[in-house]
Formats: sequence, structure tokens, C-alpha cells
Amino acid sequence: MSDYAVVNPATGETVKTYSTITDAELQEAIAAAHDAHRGWSRSTTVADRAAMMRRVAELHTERREELAAIIVREMGKPLESALGEVDFSASIYEYYADNAERLLADTPIELLDGEGRAFVRRSSLGVLLGIMPWNFPYYQVARFAGPNLIVGNTILLKHAPQCPESSAAMARMFHDAGFPEGAYVNIYATNDQISTVIADPRVQGVSLTGSERAGAAVAEQAGRHLKKVVLELGGSDPFILLSTDDMDAAVEQAVAARVDNSGQACNAGKRFIVVDGLYDEFLEKFSAALTAVEPADPMSPDAVIGPLSSTLAVERLEEQVERAIAQGATLAAGGGREGNFVRTAVLTGVTPDNDAYHEEFFGPVAQVFRVADEDAAIELANDTPYGLGSYVFTTDEEQALRVADRIEAGMVFINAVGAEGAELPFGGIKRSGSGRELGTFGIDEFVNKKMIRVGF
Repeated sequence: MSDYAVVNPATGETVKTYSTITDAELQEAIAAAHDAHRGWSRSTTVADRAAMMRRVAELHTERREELAAIIVREMGKPLESALGEVDFSASIYEYYADNAERLLADTPIELLDGEGRAFVRRSSLGVLLGIMPWNFPYYQVARFAGPNLIVGNTILLKHAPQCPESSAAMARMFHDAGFPEGAYVNIYATNDQISTVIADPRVQGVSLTGSERAGAAVAEQAGRHLKKVVLELGGSDPFILLSTDDMDAAVEQAVAARVDNSGQACNAGKRFIVVDGLYDEFLEKFSAALTAVEPADPMSPDAVIGPLSSTLAVERLEEQVERAIAQGATLAAGGGREGNFVRTAVLTGVTPDNDAYHEEFFGPVAQVFRVADEDAAIELANDTPYGLGSYVFTTDEEQALRVADRIEAGMVFINAVGAEGAELPFGGIKRSGSGRELGTFGIDEFVNKKMIRVGF
């Protein structure tokens, strides 16, 4: 049986299975991507490729309802969130189409000595492998494929086994937008076959969004073959509340930070760190507001959270919560499940000797911590193996920027949740990965920054 299948997590129904690529077909895919880079990429301009990418954005908008329905079936994303993901993906493609020529323009270098001039010119590397997760099936691909296709790199895209329908839909859109055979190739590959792709000398780099385990395995293989790697892995982002003149508004933002994508987002707020004077009020109001968010049919336009992505995801989260409680944490509110529908929950009393203190909870479970002051909040926020994003809420702007400087993370959002944008770089440090996507940095990861010195 193929590993690639659409299994609706809301119903448990296996909707459709897809055949894994054969070894011979995989070699044909690599060859097609290599040939497209040597031919199509070198014979087109940035403006040519940007025009195709603009059409990809338009197709997302034209097909948004169809595309959204697919990922509701595949991973249980609530319909309104699915539509929002399609729209955000379109905005990413549009951003790079509109700005590519500026972002890829030659960068002049001021010479310290000698005659002539010097500059850096950016050009493509070749075939890239993208390994993408199930939690944001379109958005994750847009971050990787959008800038790299405009640069002129060609793409082999291995999506999560539970996202075969959306990955096929994306491949059709790139083809329908005018990208030729080999420019973007969807591959239903096994892990062993991915090792073959990474080792192939025609493949120049790998971008992976996924688990620490997958990232470590891919980085090890890529390093062995001297391939560039970008990794976006897990996160246990702190939400730090230092002061507020509107607790209800702060709680509303905190709930939004935890329930995004049914709690299955790497950069969701997961650890809520509150100064002593605000803790009791926050915990009471946050617990009430979070547990009022009930899982619902993901096709309902009113659904805020749906089922988790799979039975395995539910079992993992359930085991984490049970183990956290066994090791001394308190289930302060919520909890429980019905099938793959998991109720929101709040944990308190999580201490450093509890496994939960250092783990990522990929579901609608929040940990709430009491701290004495700003210094204690920062110490707790940084006491994690992760370093993806973070949230700081305070009425003091100087304090906000001071705390932002001290947080060990790739991103800091001050008094804002859900404020990501196509122009804002995304990525982390520590065990959350390396490299950046989106914005100016995202288009600069897989390019040859060639220095050209002219002596006349």
C-alpha cells in the first residue's frame, strides 16, 4: 500500500491513495529538473519568470475554494483557515513576482583600492529539493518555491504523505501558469528515495520544514554530500505578558496565539509567561476563553479548531499531557478528546524537571507560568532547546525593545499575534533550524552570490 493517501481526520475515511514514485521515474524527475535548469532557466529572464509566478498567484485566487476544500480533507484545517492559507500563499507569490527584479539586482561594492568597479550578481544554483510538512500544505511550499523559481532554480517537491492531493494541485498550477516540464516536479517519494535525491550531484540544495528528527537526518545526509540546507523545525514559542491596560484584549491575543491551525503551528504561542501581579487574573480569564473554543466540523464556516491532523498526532499529544501530569503538572482547565477532536487544555505547575518543560506540544494545549519580573520572564523564555518565534506584550515601548533584544529567537512580535507577512523573514535558531524564508532573506538562500571585479 502506498504511504501517500488522503485520510480525512474528521471521519477516518481513506478518500484516495496515490502510488509512490518508482526508482526509474525518480531518475526521470531529477533529469527533467536538471535539463530545465540548463535550458529554460538560462534562456529566461527574471521578468519572464516573475510573470509566470504572478499567474501562479492568480490561480490560487481563482481556485481558492477548491484548494481550501482539499486541505480540509487532508489534514482537518478549518475551512476559513484553509481559505486564509490559500490567500496568504497567493500574496507570497505576488510579493516575489512584484519585487524579484529589485531583490535580485546587482549589489555594487565600494572598492578600497584600485581602478574599475566591483559588484555581486545573483544567479541560480540548479536543482533544489523541498521536503514539506502537512500543517500548512500550500503556505510552506510558497515560501520555498516562490522565490527559488524566480531565481531560476528548479524544484523537486516531496510533500508529506498525507498531502498528496494538494501537492498534485500545486504542480498543476505551476504547469498551468507556464512553467515548463521539469521546472517544478511533484514526487511521491519514500525516505530511502529522498536519500538518493540528496546524494545526486545534480541536486544543489535542500530545504526542509518538519520535525527535529527529520531535520537532523536530512542535514546529516546533505552535509555528507556538501549540499546547502535550510531547516525550519519545531518551536515552543513564549508569550510574555509584562503589563497591560486591557487584560481582556491580551487574553484574546493569547488564545489566538495558541489555537492557530488547531494548535499545530511551529510558531504558535505555547508557553505563556506572566508576571506575578497579572498571573491570577490572566490564568482565570485565559482558561475560560481557551476552553470555550470547542473543536468543530472543519467544513463549518464557524469552526475555529477542527480535528488534529491524524490519530497518531492525537495519541502523541495525549501521551504528552498524561506524562506531564504524572510528573507533577496540573491540568488547570479543559482536556479530553473525541476521536481526533481534541479539546483545548491549560497546564500549570510545569517545572524544569518535567519533560513537558522542554517539549513542543503540537496541539491546543497551553502551559502557563508565573514569574517575578522581567528578568525572570526572559530567563524562562530562553530556557528551551527551541528558538523560533516569540511574543512580548507590554505597555512600555522601551521595555518591549529591551526584552526583544534579549530573547533567543529568530522572530519577536511585540503586542501582535498573526502579524506575519510575505515581506517579513521567517526562521529560527537553536534546535528550531537555520536559514530564513520569505522577505529579502528568503530569496537569497539558494543563489550564487558571484563577485565580479572589472578592472577598466
